[in-house]
Amino acid sequence: MKYKETTDWLFSQLPMYHRVGKSAYKADLKNSQVLDKHFGFPHRNFHSIHIAGTNGKGSVSNMLAAVLQQSGYRVGLYTSPHLIDFRERIRINGEMIPKKEVIAFIEKNKPLLEELKPSFFEMTVALAFDYFSKQDIQVAIIEAGLGGRLDSTNIIDPVLSVITNISFDHMDLLGDTLEKIALEKAGIIKPGIPVVVGEKDRETRKVFEDKAAELGSPVFFANDFFQVPYSILSNENRQYFQVMKGRKSVYPELYSDLLGFVQRKNLPVVLEVLELLKLRDWNIIDENIYEGLSKVKALTGFSGRWEIIGHNPKAVVDTGHNIDGIKQVVYQIENTRFKNLHIVYGAVNDKEIDKILQVLPTSARYYFTMASIPRALDVQVLAAKAAFYGLQGSIHQTVPEALAAARKSAVTGDLVLVTGSTYVVAEALGNA
Repeated sequence: MKYKETTDWLFSQLPMYHRVGKSAYKADLKNSQVLDKHFGFPHRNFHSIHIAGTNGKGSVSNMLAAVLQQSGYRVGLYTSPHLIDFRERIRINGEMIPKKEVIAFIEKNKPLLEELKPSFFEMTVALAFDYFSKQDIQVAIIEAGLGGRLDSTNIIDPVLSVITNISFDHMDLLGDTLEKIALEKAGIIKPGIPVVVGEKDRETRKVFEDKAAELGSPVFFANDFFQVPYSILSNENRQYFQVMKGRKSVYPELYSDLLGFVQRKNLPVVLEVLELLKLRDWNIIDENIYEGLSKVKALTGFSGRWEIIGHNPKAVVDTGHNIDGIKQVVYQIENTRFKNLHIVYGAVNDKEIDKILQVLPTSARYYFTMASIPRALDVQVLAAKAAFYGLQGSIHQTVPEALAAARKSAVTGDLVLVTGSTYVVAEALGNA
């Protein structure tokens, strides 16, 4: 098989949540456990850090991977979804899994996969763990795909569990209250293993404290230890952070190449995880932290979070897609200078689109579109709903058409933003 044949088979033969939605979700770990046993329990051959949460998982995962790489570790990184190439999901020290490895895995194991019929995600996790084990990595940063308790990644025994934050998303699968969603995320907490939680929220705090107490796991709320009151963006496309530990300023002049203001929420999580690793005698010094955070994108290949893809006019993409993520995007817009705002916007059909549309700026000109996936919200429906909330613009059947129209209309000093769906951003990046 050639690489395209292989990925075509993966995408067509096995259900993918991002393409078809709820029907691809498996509410148990049986297939993951069968695959794990078949491949000889590969995750037992390396340390792992397990990361769940509604938003921020990707940023935290990539920042941690970058710092650990700079600390001299051979680091596996498993994230989802991918933006352009399937192999983005599985990296070692920033390098994507080679095409030949993906091909070989499918060719060798196709009979088993066809018999077992795992989900796309279950199969991809098995591929990642098998590859990491064979490549003798020392530590893997493992991002949960959806939820936590029943997520395919939740077969590992990590050295640390991390839950970034809790907000409303995938409520048809995870529950219709923050407490229910938090309980699903808390499913990654393991007996006796410390857990870092990003935010001490009054609606979810007790969920994590109770689950941690039940399992004898120390729980650390990151914003009890580190706070980032503000940050500034430099002309060199760096974000400088003020980091506080109580009343004491720490990590002076710390900056990152990740530009979104949302990183103010993610950075305390990263720093608390690193503190706990240092207490366990991991070889991490401040110089590694500075170096790693300063070049996350270069070290790991991270993409899609308030990422500049063009100038004159400035064009930016951001994968914010649920209500909390979009609120962060809107805050970023409100703190960005521009003459006129042009927003290329598309969504999937299982989001709380009415709540999202209510927070988007009415002053922008919109270019409504839809990604080329079955879950995409029909652009005509989207535009009609948007008009009800005072959002005006034009309709475009494809993302490239919408992006081209926005760029044609914009002038120097304007801002073109692509957001609303990971898959809209992916298609924009593919045509940037």
